[in-house]
Amino acid sequence: MNSTNSYRFTIIVPVYNEEDNISALEKRLSAFLPECIEHACVLFVDDGSTDSSLARIREVCARNAGFYYISFEKNAGLSAALKAGIDYTCSEYLGYMDADLQTAPEDFNLLLKHIDGHSMAMGIRAERKDSPFKRLQSKIANGFRRMMTHDGATDTGCPLKVLRTDAARRLPLFKGMHRFLPALILLQDGGSYEQVPVRHFPRTAGKSKFHLWNRLWGPFADCFAYRWMKKRYINYSVGETDLT
Repeated sequence: MNSTNSYRFTIIVPVYNEEDNISALEKRLSAFLPECIEHACVLFVDDGSTDSSLARIREVCARNAGFYYISFEKNAGLSAALKAGIDYTCSEYLGYMDADLQTAPEDFNLLLKHIDGHSMAMGIRAERKDSPFKRLQSKIANGFRRMMTHDGATDTGCPLKVLRTDAARRLPLFKGMHRFLPALILLQDGGSYEQVPVRHFPRTAGKSKFHLWNRLWGPFADCFAYRWMKKRYINYSVGETDLT
């Protein structure tokens, strides 16, 4: 049996070459789990790290109840890591956060309070601690995305999100899809999301995996892929079956 089935909420943490952050993640997440308003566990997804991240994740999971991991044979990217986390989660809800701790796991409780009646609750980074250049890139990318998708989302770059697992499993996934979760949720019949302000902190360890290309130009191209897919998205609802 999948261990996450014993929990109501699974926190997915994609990891790629974040060896300097694993200890801090262990400390913050192990302290948060008993305080979470839902019975929660952690699922690390190692995205083919080439440093000691995987070894440290193994150690963390061995000494903490409710900590689990999966690892890729080779690097596949953030969207693939998120998809794997969704595929391997069996709890009713799942959450997503980055390994850099620029958002606080404690703020999952804020999102969980808003998940009833919605497919997703997503954070908006209040008082962002990024450089002015990074904020400018995000502002341009977010504006173009809203124009192309009409999703109304303020800050899709905020990694702190909570989704109903059944809705997450119906998402059409592709590289770069993590930026389009609100738009993809809205494709579903009855799909909706709530935006909630959360805290934001500067990165204190490790290096960002994002740069001008994958923060700005890549998302521009992905917007056109989304527009193509939107017209071809399949929705259906089963009325009756005799499957057991």
